Amino acid sequence: MIEVHHLQASRSRRITWALEELGEPYTVVTYERDKVTNLAPPALKAIHPLGKSPILRDGDVTLIESGAIIDYLIRTYGHGRFAPAASTPEYNRYVQMLHYAEGSAMLPLMLRLYVGRLGDGGKPLHPRIASEMETHLRWLNDQLEGRDYFLGNGLTGADINLSFVVQMAISFASREGYPNLTAFADRIEARPAYKRAVERYGA
Repeated sequence: MIEVHHLQASRSRRITWALEELGEPYTVVTYERDKVTNLAPPALKAIHPLGKSPILRDGDVTLIESGAIIDYLIRTYGHGRFAPAASTPEYNRYVQMLHYAEGSAMLPLMLRLYVGRLGDGGKPLHPRIASEMETHLRWLNDQLEGRDYFLGNGLTGADINLSFVVQMAISFASREGYPNLTAFADRIEARPAYKRAVERYGA
């Protein structure tokens, strides 16, 4: 049985959503954040030395990193769904977007989150962070022009991995600022599999 080690209020939702889309049975082990530090509990280190979430266990396989987990699940259980064939031109774009989500797009958003907590001490960084966010979010918004999803009109693993970026961006910007991203967020949140994941295990 597939196990998802899920930290409360983390990016694990992408993994439970992916599994709901795939229709694979799985169990979730939920961890609470420390009420003082907001960090993951030490118990997660018993599963993986980094003590981060999400972590996936599937038999002898233990994986961290959302992109790697989504890629593994689709290759193992997708049966041709949720990713272009490796022999097609679309596959390179798929891989790019899958890894872009955490490799580049998340950095300015996380800086915005953490620097915002510094108060006046972080103000000198605000213009640069705002510029980087605008660059990435405008590009992402443009990628959805005329498309329902980032590779066309069908959901892929890249969309699942990018979902957290898009939702976080909308919370920082506005629903009006990037209309294609807003429409994408509404579209994925209306999917029955997404709703099931949230209803069963929350955010």
